Amino acid sequence: MRPGIGMIGTGMVGQMCHLANFAANPACRVVAIADLRPDLAAAAAQKFGISRIYGTHRELLADSEVFAVVVVTKRRATGPIVLDALNSGRHVLSEKPMAYTTAQAASLVEAARRQHLVYSIGYMKRHDAGVARALDKLTRLRADGSLGRIVGARGWCFGGDTGRSHDNFVMTGETRPDGLELWQDGPDWMPGTLRPGYDNFLNVFSHIINLARYLLGSSPTVADSLVETSGTATVTLDFGGVACALQLANGSEGPWREGLRIEFERGAVTIELPPPFAEQEAEVILDQGDQITRLTGEGSWAFRRQANAFVADIVERRTPLASGADSVTDIALAEAIWKRQVSG
Repeated sequence: MRPGIGMIGTGMVGQMCHLANFAANPACRVVAIADLRPDLAAAAAQKFGISRIYGTHRELLADSEVFAVVVVTKRRATGPIVLDALNSGRHVLSEKPMAYTTAQAASLVEAARRQHLVYSIGYMKRHDAGVARALDKLTRLRADGSLGRIVGARGWCFGGDTGRSHDNFVMTGETRPDGLELWQDGPDWMPGTLRPGYDNFLNVFSHIINLARYLLGSSPTVADSLVETSGTATVTLDFGGVACALQLANGSEGPWREGLRIEFERGAVTIELPPPFAEQEAEVILDQGDQITRLTGEGSWAFRRQANAFVADIVERRTPLASGADSVTDIALAEAIWKRQVSG
């Protein structure tokens, strides 16, 4: 039987990046949506052919046909809603950041573990087909030693135009009402003046940190960092003696530029990521010293591949590429980076 999916949150990202992709997947059924904005929920339901609409996530979780949920709501409300969903026995895919503190994140992972549930975080860049090609190439290069050992890496994210090519969503202009439970937006030690920048850092730059971990090693340490109150930062992560320097800035009016370059003794692998909403694959460039090769694919979309993977994960009870358990490390690293800012 095809699993029933419930969508919690029907804003732009919820519709364009998630609802449209799950609705197009023949292996599942989108059976219900929930949103505090009734007109928006009704418009989204009509657009995507969904029969059941709920005003709150708790009403949706009472629907016995909902086997798994996708949570795409305001960031401070994500954790409480995910916890309710996990405690109700539903598999979960939630947008990142999963939480604001390591303790919050760990409580969600524990709830999923206790219920034996699939809990996936929306680091869709791990699902990018270009990233998959890069990982395969890196694995081969490490095994055969043809370019020598990895000597360093650098990553960058200069956030600009998000690459939205068309508006596959409806909006009504309704104001989201109050009433959601909100988790604290930072650790106790973090001053309130820093929390908006921390929120921006988690929302935008956790992607490239997560991707660096996916390709270089799951548990780096913070070797150095300099963070501005806006969230702009320079960070060096130490992957067992391999330094990865990250340059992170947001708010540009120009194009979105994001990528990762992994340096070997005799060459490099570069991943140039598309803007977050662009329906494109990452470009992979292999530098073998005397030869430059671009590894190209068929033009799939990371968000579509992520949706398909989540359905397969819950049917086959697989560990997701970006599991909640793994993603706690991204929150811990963010805390460590910002703790250095506070402590000087």
